[in-house]
This record gives sequence, structure tokens and C-alpha cells, in this order.
Amino acid sequence: MKLSITAQLDYTIRDEADVLLQIEAASDDPAQRVIAGKMRVATGSELHPVPVETGIGRRTWTRGAGPFQVEYAASVEVERSVRDIADLGTTPYAELPGEAVPYIWPSRYCQSDQFESFVAQQFGALTGGAKILAMADWIETHLDYVPGASNAQTGATDSFISRQGICRDYAHLLISFARAAGIPARMVSAYAWDLEPQDFHAVTEVWLDGAWHLVDATGLAPMEGMVPIISGRDATDIAFMTIFGRADFNAQSVRVAKLD
Repeated sequence: MKLSITAQLDYTIRDEADVLLQIEAASDDPAQRVIAGKMRVATGSELHPVPVETGIGRRTWTRGAGPFQVEYAASVEVERSVRDIADLGTTPYAELPGEAVPYIWPSRYCQSDQFESFVAQQFGALTGGAKILAMADWIETHLDYVPGASNAQTGATDSFISRQGICRDYAHLLISFARAAGIPARMVSAYAWDLEPQDFHAVTEVWLDGAWHLVDATGLAPMEGMVPIISGRDATDIAFMTIFGRADFNAQSVRVAKLD
């Protein structure tokens, strides 16, 4: 599947500030190939790309003051096979590779240690991929997708109590459930074909049978049209833009279209 991706960000930075951008389709995801991609910052500030510590994607530093516009355009060939993970097994802690180890612990928005009893009671009879699928189904069934129901401080425990949220909240909860069950899980930001309304999307990756597998607890977009951007422990690591200063939002748009 060949996809065309465009993203536009329009903010006003009140005072000069450093800005960290994470909006480029990952070039190191083996299931996709970035045929062409270009990011432009209208301020003319220099761009300084840096790799992520673990996982996929890259970050780009820049600076801005006053009007701050970013445009990103890419064409990406996606060959993401959608397999049933139900029969996949877990890896014992002592056999986990270094790339999976950072994703077994609680993190700022994924308080997995708070869910150990619930996960054991609710999903204890299941193992591996079957357990992950049951967790995703539970979340999709018990949470209402409500735009504006959460904010930058909302964590998995908050979403579990309120029973509502948006894609990042669904992902945070699934990650927390998985880690509570001893399964490494991380958060992935992505462009998603056939997502309505179109926007940056947040999904989960779990470590099963020696590889990472995407799972979307919202069920809002087909997995074969998912284009990961960057991965991390939770929303702290994958935010599409972080401004280290004060800024005002003006406009933002994302468009993913199928080319073939």
C-alpha cells in the first residue's frame, strides 16, 4: 500500500524557545519504506536530527520565536502484514533482549504496578498474544472514546477510573495492562490511513515471540494502513511537538491518502 502523508503545524511561540519535533515517518521500521519525505520549518531555523535511544524513529531539534509553522510531506510504501497474535508466546524476563527491557517498568503515564491485581484476576487464565487481545477488547468495550475527556496530566489510572479518553489514553491503559502481566509494551505515534477524523494517532506495540507487534485498542483504523513515527515509554517520549517555552495553538492538520 502506497500512502501520501502531509502534516501542518501552526503555533505562535511567545518567547524564543527550543522545539523538539517528532513527525517524520520512521525510516527504520522494517514494514515501511519512506520513498520521499521532507520537513520544513517556516522560520528558517536549522534542523538538528537525533536518533532515539531505543525503538524506532528520530527526533529533530530546532528553535523558534513568534509565528512557528511546520510542514511535513512524505510518500510511504507500507507492507504491514496483519497476523493474528493470539498464538504468540511471551519471553521470560531473563531472556528479554536489551531493546525490550526498558518497557517492562511503570512510567509516568503507565502506572502498571497499580494494575497487577486487576490484570491477574481479569486475564490470569490467558497467556501471550491471547492475553493481549483480551486486554485490548476489554479496553475497547469498557472505555468511551470522548475527545477532550483527558489532558496532558491524564494517566492510565485516571482513564481506568473515568472509563473514557482518546487514543493516547487507550494506548496508555493497554501498555499498563501488558506490563503488569510481564509483557514488554511501548507506545507508538503513527499516521493512520482511514482514521476519522484524521490526526496523529497513538497505538501500542507489545513484545511477543521475539518481535514487536502493533495493537490498536481503539479499533479506529486498519492496521495495514498504519505508519509509525516514533516509539517510547509513553506519551512523554512520542509527542509530535514539544515546545520548551510558552506557545499558543493556531491550527493543525494531518492528511493520509491512499495512492494505489
